[in-house]
Amino acid sequence: MSGTSPKPSKFAPYKEALAALSKRTRTPLPSLVVSFAVLHELTAILPLVGFFYGARTLGVGEKLVRAVAQPESTVADAQSEAPSAFVSRLRDSWAGERFQEWMVEGEIRAERVGRRYGWFGFEKGSKMDNATPEGQSVQAASALVSGRIAGDVANAVVAYALTKAFLPVRIGISLWMAPAFSRAFVRPIGSAFARIFRR
Repeated sequence: MSGTSPKPSKFAPYKEALAALSKRTRTPLPSLVVSFAVLHELTAILPLVGFFYGARTLGVGEKLVRAVAQPESTVADAQSEAPSAFVSRLRDSWAGERFQEWMVEGEIRAERVGRRYGWFGFEKGSKMDNATPEGQSVQAASALVSGRIAGDVANAVVAYALTKAFLPVRIGISLWMAPAFSRAFVRPIGSAFARIFRR
C-alpha cells in the first residue's frame, strides 16, 4: 500500500475560498465560479488597457524598460547618468527578477498580438522569426537587455508586467465582487437562458 496522498490541485485554495464565500453569501457555487472567472478576466483586461494608455500618455514605457531590464553600465550609457542605488537594488531583488520575467513574457505577447493584428508597428499576418517558445523567450530576453524595445511595444510590456504584478489584488477584488456580480448579472442571464430553452 502506498502511504502517499494525491497531490492537491493548484486550484484547491480557490475552490475552498469560493465554497466558503458561497456558503456565507448564500449564492450558488456555479454562478459564483462564473462570476469570479468573468471578473478575473475583466480585472486583467481593464488594467492592461489602462496601464498601456497611461504609459503611452506619460511616455514612461521605454524608460521603465531600460531602468528595470538593462545592466547598470548600459543604463548609465543610455541615460548619460549613473543609475540610482534604488534602481540597482530593485533590479537585483526578487521583485526585480519577477518583473523582468514578466517583461519578457509581455514582449513575446506584444509581438504575437502585434503581428496578428498589425499593431505596434508590426506587419499584419507576418510570421515570428523564431517559432519555438524557447527561441522566442531567448530572443525577447536579449531584446529586453539590449534596449531594442521601444514605443508602443515598451508600453505594452510595461502594462503586461504591471498587470501581472497586481495579480493578488485582482484575485481579491474578483472574490469580493463575485457575489454581487452573480446576483446582478450571472443569475439573471442564466434564468433568461433557462426560460428560452424551457419553451
